[in-house]
Amino acid sequence: MTTSGTVTHAERIRATVVEYLAAVADGSGADIAALYAEDATLEDPVGSAPRTGRAAIAEFYRALEGSRRATELLALRVTGSCAAFHFRVVTETGGRVHEVEPIDVMTFDDQARITSMRAYWAPSDMRQR
Repeated sequence: MTTSGTVTHAERIRATVVEYLAAVADGSGADIAALYAEDATLEDPVGSAPRTGRAAIAEFYRALEGSRRATELLALRVTGSCAAFHFRVVTETGGRVHEVEPIDVMTFDDQARITSMRAYWAPSDMRQR
């Protein structure tokens, strides 16, 4: 239960998810990785080789740099120290526009930093516009 002036852990997690989507839309690889714990893991998409540590995670997200991007949160559920959310990301690069709607599942530490992220999507889910 939230009391006046008190921010719950769930609210901090929600804020981190919103900040994550804003960074995916407008930030650098380092900006996105800064939301992760130092020893976090990332598996995007699920089934690919996991990346461990903030440096490896920043390198993964650097692939987005130089493209125009937009994100939209479609649904978010938070329970305990976990969040699952469905969102849309539109990426424009080289005159091509790609859209995908992954479902990400994240775990968080006590400071609401991301400790793990698993993205559920497949190349067949990608659409060109």
